[in-house]
Amino acid sequence: MAYPQGSMSLLRARFAPALAAAALAVSACRGRDAPSAVQILTSPAGPGAGESNLTVGGDGKVYLSWLEPAADSQVAFRFSVFEGDAWSAPRDIRVARDFFVNWADFPSLSVRADGRMAAHWLQRFGPTSYAYDVRVAQSADTGRTWGEAYAPHVDRSRTEKGFVTLWPEGDGFGAVWLDGRNADKAKPNPRQEMMLYSSPAVGVARATEVPLDARTCDCCQTTVALTANGPIVAYRDRTADEIRDIFVVRRVGGKWTDPVPVHDDGWRIDGCPVNGPMLAAAGNRVAIAWFTSAADTSRVNVAFSSDAGATFGPPTQMDEGNPAGRVAVALLPDGSALVSWVERAEGSAASVLVRRVREKEGAGPASTVTASTSARASGFPRMVVAGDHAYFSWTAPGAPSEVRVARASLAGLP
Repeated sequence: MAYPQGSMSLLRARFAPALAAAALAVSACRGRDAPSAVQILTSPAGPGAGESNLTVGGDGKVYLSWLEPAADSQVAFRFSVFEGDAWSAPRDIRVARDFFVNWADFPSLSVRADGRMAAHWLQRFGPTSYAYDVRVAQSADTGRTWGEAYAPHVDRSRTEKGFVTLWPEGDGFGAVWLDGRNADKAKPNPRQEMMLYSSPAVGVARATEVPLDARTCDCCQTTVALTANGPIVAYRDRTADEIRDIFVVRRVGGKWTDPVPVHDDGWRIDGCPVNGPMLAAAGNRVAIAWFTSAADTSRVNVAFSSDAGATFGPPTQMDEGNPAGRVAVALLPDGSALVSWVERAEGSAASVLVRRVREKEGAGPASTVTASTSARASGFPRMVVAGDHAYFSWTAPGAPSEVRVARASLAGLP
């Protein structure tokens, strides 16, 4: 079943030839074996699915969301929850033709401890391809029904807004996103640059949005973690001379701090690398993982903070010498972190790898989650930790594509 014209076809050629699948199989044979701790799960997603995301709700459960083709040339935004040893039957959040679908900028869920849920997606409007808004809807009955969708931003210009992260906020949810309103051609002196905004996305009334950074990288994911002192946001900044390093802002005492770099990578690049950071936090301890190619050397780094992200220690390199990035990170109860990323092999072949890192002892051996590809068709693998397991999701390219899922015992990951 094909996606509607002007959505899936805009930014992703998902149907990889059969030769690519064969190359992946060869790559898997040549590379490290997947550890016995990794268990492939039956996926709840249907044929043609992609753009998967994972989150751990305040109820401790793992939620998987994704997009897949639906009847009448529509796209369905669906989710499932891992219960017992299997995924629940999928539920629809929204089925429509006006989704803006992007291999790197995908929908998400956030779930409060009381079970209330918020979902975000990108929605096209107007005659141009790159005019789309953020939309958020909430559910008070575990996703059976969803309320009226609303925009967390006030601006309604026909420009791009996306790369959203949601989190529980007050009696609702907060949001952070990249905002392209400066590119509005109806305004004087339009500028082709993105900004970082945040808003408490509570209810359907217009929110009070707050600018956090006036110039950011165009298309790298944002990420948020909740510390004992409040939320911390990480993203890829953009200076006037095109240095695009990872920065953070924190909300302390109700006010957002000025942006500061996590580390002085000094990566100068005249274009967006489409590779955002990821955060994890527990109390005042924070871990951040990111990709950089400063000095023409690609690396996946992780750094730790013990003061809720006010300062970070020196980075530890996690990759094996040829990373494509697309990172995820989770903090473990013993204070270590689990990091996943895409590592390139021959041609476009790649693997999704995961390894544990301890701040003082460094990184342990890497384990393979799955063979993959570094092409856009594979999307961004996701990882979360709940209980004594890590959970993974990724897109397997093909005709049709598939969203695949797995979990791994933390005890089995060195």
